[in-house]
Amino acid sequence: MKPCRPSRPEPLIFEVSRPGRAGYSLPRTEAPAAPEDIEPELLGEHEPDLPEVSEVEVLRHFTRLSHLNYSIDDGMLPLGSCTMKYNPRVNEKIARLPGLSMVHPFQVESSCQGALELMARLEERLVEITGMDAFTLQPAAGAHGELTGMLMIRQCLLDRGDERRVVLIPDSAHGTNPASCAFSGLTPESIASGADGRVEMDAFRRRVARGDVAALMLTNPNTLGIFESNIGEICDLIHEHGGFVYGDGANLNAMLGLTRPGDQGIDVIHLNLHKTFTTPHGGGGPGSGPVGVRGELSDYLPVPRVRRAGSRWTLAYDAPRSIGRVSAYYGNFGMLLRALAYIQEMGAEGLRQVGQDAILNANYLRSALAELFDLPYQTPSMHEVVLSDRSLEAETGVTTLDVAKRLMDHGFHPPTVYFPLVVSGALMIEPTETESREELDAFIEALRAIHREAHEDPETVKAAPWHTPVRRLDEVRANRRPRVRWNPESAPSASGGGEGR
Repeated sequence: MKPCRPSRPEPLIFEVSRPGRAGYSLPRTEAPAAPEDIEPELLGEHEPDLPEVSEVEVLRHFTRLSHLNYSIDDGMLPLGSCTMKYNPRVNEKIARLPGLSMVHPFQVESSCQGALELMARLEERLVEITGMDAFTLQPAAGAHGELTGMLMIRQCLLDRGDERRVVLIPDSAHGTNPASCAFSGLTPESIASGADGRVEMDAFRRRVARGDVAALMLTNPNTLGIFESNIGEICDLIHEHGGFVYGDGANLNAMLGLTRPGDQGIDVIHLNLHKTFTTPHGGGGPGSGPVGVRGELSDYLPVPRVRRAGSRWTLAYDAPRSIGRVSAYYGNFGMLLRALAYIQEMGAEGLRQVGQDAILNANYLRSALAELFDLPYQTPSMHEVVLSDRSLEAETGVTTLDVAKRLMDHGFHPPTVYFPLVVSGALMIEPTETESREELDAFIEALRAIHREAHEDPETVKAAPWHTPVRRLDEVRANRRPRVRWNPESAPSASGGGEGR
């Protein structure tokens, strides 16, 4: 078992507050407490109720808080579909270069030529990697990219005089797809997967033949970790009936250097730079979801576009069919820099190796864990593997949630659970290409230990976690009645435990 963080209850900073203590030392000043020209209504009636603590207590408080966070710097984050892989520090160093980190979106173009050129270079690299014709870097996240792509499809159809609104979305797609479709004014319609986890082609052919399909939103590889091997025929069918194919590129890891969405027939695709190209992921952002298009959809890309005008780079707005801006400025520039640095460092061979290693690691886990958990689909896995707790629960009463909680006692972040919804009791595991064989073996051994324990002592697994700073929560109550502010009346004692810790 991997070592766990200390579980000793620590007092909150308000609980160690004592009158007269101070965590700062400022020189005396002759300035008045409140300048006379400040309007009285702008001044508070009372001093803020801040804790009175020493400097060392402040330091220890924030250090303890940092220890409660689990990150990729602590260990493996096997969240299926989220692709939480290591972010190389060289990317961070480049993004912090003063000439880049201090650039401002209101600067005149002549003073930020370097930034514009780097954005243009990134667009060129993404075009080459995906096989698309053009890219926009504006969307600030994957779902934002989905919305941008669907808005372009809708506008193109309107310009054709085509009133179709139906968008087919497989049940193995990412969960944001239906929402992005609806927000763009289109109508999502789910289509079922077949026994192999792929689009069921006979039913798909019949549905498309009705002639009312505006587009297909397809995640490939899908959230089952399975590659849609009929992608060529799927795209041809949609195109024959006048529709578009939207590719959810969130799982591009599995295709890097191996196949290109544009070559498959995809018309528009978004990429998650924070998943595929090692820009930071999680914590609320910032993200980046560039969108690539082929053919006539290029006319609908958001403005402004980065273009070359003679010897200078410029932001061009001359695109009468554009859907307009989708961001206030030109994208999350720091994320764009990190992604470009990664692509430049890896090169074509390196990116191909990323795709191959992502697939290899996922299948390494699959081969070891299929003896412990049910494998709902025998179809080969790509970058992630989805397992089920069906047999384990039937034999021991231990569920996917119990396994996930017990993994925390072994020092591992749990994988994604209960998604995709088409798999009962799903354990969705994506190791990414950045984990070593030794780390994968440790993860496998932890799950083997939990599997043995579930049969020998299931109640211990059901009550996990045992060795974390916070024990198992009432998740329903935590969602319905969250406590997001410290309250001395309900706070636990410093000596341990208590509701809400």
